[in-house]
Amino acid sequence: MFSVAVIEDPAAAEVSLDPIRARLLAELAEPASATMLAARVDLPRQKVNYHLRALEAHGLVELVEERRKGNVTERMMRATASSYVISPAALAAVQPDPAQSPDRLSARWLLAVAGRLVRDVGVLITGAAKAERRVATFALDGEVRFASAADRAAFAEELATAVTTLVGKYHDETAEKGRPHRVVVAVHPSVPEETASGA
Repeated sequence: MFSVAVIEDPAAAEVSLDPIRARLLAELAEPASATMLAARVDLPRQKVNYHLRALEAHGLVELVEERRKGNVTERMMRATASSYVISPAALAAVQPDPAQSPDRLSARWLLAVAGRLVRDVGVLITGAAKAERRVATFALDGEVRFASAADRAAFAEELATAVTTLVGKYHDETAEKGRPHRVVVAVHPSVPEETASGA
């Protein structure tokens, strides 16, 4: 089971967004059968089986083992990941494009950049899984409290200068075997965890 999986297929995204199926995915962090799930979510076993088949058809749950119980074979299922992110690629025709309005101070542009990041990393993860390889990535995540808007602006300017200097130092357009890497640095107000989780 992966810690996070990216859903790129529109049909899989649609299946995952159904409230009952999303609940079943959450319940399947540990293997369970349709009978076990039916008791947990208070639904008939047949209805749970219907939803499990849809989730399995789109690679969101997988068979862990089959157990024989009398005349019945019990299928133990598990979610393929602990959590899921829906890639903007699932909405291909309307996915965000940072090139449409490149304004580094715009929250909507930041959202478009973040969408592209999710899409690109999803493609990399999918390709790496097929090739049975790892993806070389790096990320920083932190929090800073600014005393004033002027401090925030000064920080952003210093950060931009530092990153530009580093890019200039290590970028080599002539490297024959070089591979381009995207650098994304973002600063935005923190969102309280209870707000982010919808609690």
